[in-house]
Amino acid sequence: MVKHKSFTNCFLCFSLKTGFLKWKPDYDSAATEYGKAAVAFKNAKQFDQAREACLREAEAHENNKALFHAAKAYEQAGMMLKEMQRLPEAVQLIEKASMMYLENGTPDTAAIALERAGKLIENVSPEKAVQLYQQAASVFENEERLRQALEMLGKASRLLVRGRRLDEAALSLQKEKSIYKEIENYPTCYKKTIAQVLVHLHRNDYVAAERCVRESYSIPGFNGSEDCAALEQLLEGYDQQDQDQVSEVCNSPLFKYMDNDYAKLGLTLVVPGGGIKKKSPNAAQDKARGPAAVGSHADEEEDEYSGGLC
Repeated sequence: MVKHKSFTNCFLCFSLKTGFLKWKPDYDSAATEYGKAAVAFKNAKQFDQAREACLREAEAHENNKALFHAAKAYEQAGMMLKEMQRLPEAVQLIEKASMMYLENGTPDTAAIALERAGKLIENVSPEKAVQLYQQAASVFENEERLRQALEMLGKASRLLVRGRRLDEAALSLQKEKSIYKEIENYPTCYKKTIAQVLVHLHRNDYVAAERCVRESYSIPGFNGSEDCAALEQLLEGYDQQDQDQVSEVCNSPLFKYMDNDYAKLGLTLVVPGGGIKKKSPNAAQDKARGPAAVGSHADEEEDEYSGGLC
C-alpha cells in the first residue's frame, strides 16, 4: 500500500507539472491516478484517505471541464464519509454532486443522487430528508418522470406525518393526489383522499376534511366506492362526536392496511371532546320503544302545558 501511494504521488507530480515542452497540466491522467488511489484506500478500509483521494480526483476532473466525472468523484467522497458515519458532511457532498449532474445535463442522475442522500440522512435528520426527497421529486417531475416523482413525494409525505408537520403533509398529499389524477390512477387518488382526511382531522380542521371529500366526488369512480362510504361515515361520526363510530371506521381493513404512518393516524384519532356525545334519556328510550312511543311522549308534553304555564 505504501509503495502504491508513493508511486501515485510521483506520477501525480509529473502529471501536474508544467515546463517548456508541457504548458498544461495533465489533469486527465491525474484524475485517473487519484481514482486508483481512492479504490486502493477504500479496499484497505482507510476511508479518510479514500475521501481525500476522491476529492482530489473531483478537482482534477473539474479543471478538465469533465463535470459528470467530477460529480461522480464527489459522490464517492460522500460515500466514504458515510462509512465514517459523518452523515451530514456526506449529504453535503452528494448535494454538490447533484448540482453538477444538473449542470452537466443529466437530471435523472441528479435526482437519483438526491434520493440516495435522503436515505442516508432520514434517521438522523428527517427534516433534511424531506427537503432532499422534494428536490428529487421536482427534478423527476421536470423530466416528466411522474411515477418516480410520486415515489419521492410519497416518502416526503410520510416523513412529514411522522414528524407531526401536518400542515406541510396536507400540501404534500394534495400534490401527490393531483399527479395521480393526472396519470389517471384513480384508485390511488381514493387512498390519498383518506390520508388527507385523517391529516386534516388531526389538525382539528373538519371543514378542510369535508371539503377534501367533496372535491373528490369529481374523481371518476370515487362516489359510490367503499372509500367514499367509509369517509362519509367517518366524517359523520366525527361531527356527531361519536367516538365508537369513528373507531369502527378507523379499525376497518380499509384504514388499517394503509401505509403505517397513515394507519397510526386513524388509530389515534379522537373526536372533539374526547368521547361519545351523550343523548337525552328520552331520546334513548324513544329509540328503544319505537315510533309509537315518540308520538305518545309528544302528546304527554302537550297535555302538560294545555292549561297554560300557570
